[in-house]
Order: sequence, then C-alpha cells, then structure tokens
Amino acid sequence: MFIRLITAVSLIIVMTLSGQVWSYDNVMAQSYEQLFAPVHGAKAGKALHMMPPVVFVNHVKSGKALVTLDVRTPAESGIYSSTLPGSLAIPINDLFTKTSLDRIPTDKKVVVVCQSGTIAAAAGTSLRHIGFKNVYILKGGFKALTGYLGVKQANSPLKVMK
Repeated sequence: MFIRLITAVSLIIVMTLSGQVWSYDNVMAQSYEQLFAPVHGAKAGKALHMMPPVVFVNHVKSGKALVTLDVRTPAESGIYSSTLPGSLAIPINDLFTKTSLDRIPTDKKVVVVCQSGTIAAAAGTSLRHIGFKNVYILKGGFKALTGYLGVKQANSPLKVMK
C-alpha cells in the first residue's frame, strides 16, 4: 500500500513539474468562438449557412448562380450525383489540398452536399472557417433533397423559371 501511495504521489509531482499533459489551441478556440458567435436561437441554421432543400430548389429554378460541391467519396457518388452546371465533386479527404481549394469559386454561392448532410456540415463549416464566406450546406443532403422533390422529380431536370 505504501508503494502505491509513493507511486501516485510521484506521478502527481512529475505531472505538475512537466506542465499540462494536454491542452487545447487557444488561438484556434478563439477563432471558432468568432465563427459560432452568431449561432443561437431560432436563426441558428441560417447562421450556420444551412440551406433547406426548398431554398436550394428555388435557387436552381430561379437560375441563380450556384455551384454544388459534392464531398462524398467516388464510391458513394458513383450512381447518384449532382448534374447542375459547374458542379464539383471533391471527396472530403482531398478537399483541403491547395489544388482542390483553388477549384472552389468565391464569386458564387457554393452549396456543399453529401448523402445525409453530416459530412457536408463538417466540410462547409471548415471551409467557412478558413475564409470561404460564400459556402452553404444542403440541410439533410441528397436524402432530404430527394424526400422534398420525390424520387421521380429528383431524377429529372428542374425547369428554370425565366
């Protein structure tokens, strides 16, 4: 028992003398504090740049300039993907390379999509965090879009209103 006590006290002394074993990056935490400061209450989704399917479809139908950015892997997007003009497909694991970031336009709305919206939310939030102010996230992903439009209409070209 005495040996365990000595071992525990020694461990505490070593940890105290060596400083914290783990700490977070305070500068990065402050940058996230700024990013998420406007996120509260009923307008949290808007502050997070979440775009509901109805808003996305209305943007497409009205002919507004936007680019979809599909962040799924090639295996996930092999059958079902965006065919809108200017669409990009950059898997999340390649998204933050200089070459990929250079492909993302800054003069149009960019709507990040994935199957369910989860990976798109991470990618879109991260893109906004590094400076892309024009990035939005399709809330619920392709699943929500298909649910909103219905399977038949989701697989047919949308008619653009003039």
